[in-house]
Amino acid sequence: MAYFFDEPSHTFNEYLLVPGYSSAECQPKNVSLKTPLVKFKKGEEPAISLNIPLVSAIMQSVSNDTMAVALAREGGVSFIYGSQSVESQAEMVRKVKAYKAGFVPSDSNIAPDQTLKDVIELKEMTGHSTMAVTIDGTANGKLVGIVTGRDYRVSRMDMDTKVSEFMTPFDKLVTAHSGVSLKEANDIIWDNKLNALPIIDENQKLEYFVFRKDYESRKSNPNELLDHSKRYVVGAGINTRDFAERVPALIEAGADVLCIDSSEGFSEWQKLTIDWIRKTYGDTVKVGAGNVVDAEGFRFLADAGADFIKIGIGGGSICITREQKGIGRGQATATIEVAKARDEYFQETGIYIPICSDGGIVHDYHMTLALAMGSDFIMLGRYFSRFDESPTNKVNINGQYMKEYWGEGSARARNWQRYDLGGDKKLSFEEGVDSYVPYAGSLKDNVGLSLAKIKSTMCNCGALSIPELQEKAKITLVSSTSIVEGGAHDVVLKDSTPSHNQ
Repeated sequence: MAYFFDEPSHTFNEYLLVPGYSSAECQPKNVSLKTPLVKFKKGEEPAISLNIPLVSAIMQSVSNDTMAVALAREGGVSFIYGSQSVESQAEMVRKVKAYKAGFVPSDSNIAPDQTLKDVIELKEMTGHSTMAVTIDGTANGKLVGIVTGRDYRVSRMDMDTKVSEFMTPFDKLVTAHSGVSLKEANDIIWDNKLNALPIIDENQKLEYFVFRKDYESRKSNPNELLDHSKRYVVGAGINTRDFAERVPALIEAGADVLCIDSSEGFSEWQKLTIDWIRKTYGDTVKVGAGNVVDAEGFRFLADAGADFIKIGIGGGSICITREQKGIGRGQATATIEVAKARDEYFQETGIYIPICSDGGIVHDYHMTLALAMGSDFIMLGRYFSRFDESPTNKVNINGQYMKEYWGEGSARARNWQRYDLGGDKKLSFEEGVDSYVPYAGSLKDNVGLSLAKIKSTMCNCGALSIPELQEKAKITLVSSTSIVEGGAHDVVLKDSTPSHNQ
């Protein structure tokens, strides 16, 4: 006979946090959102921690290199989508790791015999205004000059003008040599009022740039998540089919953490994937697994060796798995049960395996609920897809700016590997939709607002850290009428649309 759960499964929308005692110390500025990303033994520190409990979903419409840089700057991690070729995914990882290492390889290079037209085209392609002029136009050729936006005026110059005629020549450049420390390089930048400092070898060949903006970025983004070489931390999604080819390429490119991307993780396919990674790399490669929705699924992946475990089936805004297959569970109930299993596993083994709530987040306060219910961090798709940094197009729909957003199980993505059960190599039916979401602006502004709400709510609960929130939180189920009561009601709202004259 089938097993029947005694209680219905619930969503985050059916719960509220009940305030606890707040001391004078409970102020948002004192709240720490640091949280473990990968498993660790009792008394030890995790190999990787997040500075904020947010990661971006393994989706074509969410997580590329641009998103990864923006989110790492705020303290989280992006998992670059795996439903692309191994080469293109590895290249995205490479771009993130090279974006800011203090010493940055030059990716905008031009030769002296090229023209202003070439400079304009290169700037449009890369978005970079600083270009190295090397003898052969390569990133590591002999440096003969630099071109910046101050070296030319498009309105007053012929497009066929040679770069050598308007570049700042080498003898007028301030440079540094191989072996210079990052501190020394920054001192040279400040002493000489530079925006960029070329680093060259003994043969005048270009090795790196050090940029003023990177120093300033570090000071204005104290939470940014960096590895030991001061490069941004980045994750990548893998599947259970081509892992033997994909994993080595991603590790070589510099990926800090991997995650098996699957709609349902309680399967032998995930164990086989983790087994191969452990046999090949031992514990040096960190890999998350999932998704699961109950204690049994958690225990299976924990015993298989997962470094973190994702929770959630069918709760995403573009996911129709429950509608198509009748598979899934309310995200709040799944989180509560898996968190309990995680704690029991820790008591039994002394190994703490972080859990990630993936899906079901509609409002910002749902993030705080997910954390209070036991999640160590949260994976978000729709939330991040709305921002400038997501890889999708911004379009005007009936006078409102929107961003495209589609599921990995949609006909557009056709990510059959994510829904693979060992059959034909195709997506037999859709488990996701193609949609639009309201455009919301920059990631930094929106994440800052969301984190402010989380910190404020934690203070209301008397908690200054995520573990303390999970210990002290008081959570109540709410009725359908109390949900209505929680919003504006029985009033006529004023039009809050800003005046165009302001």
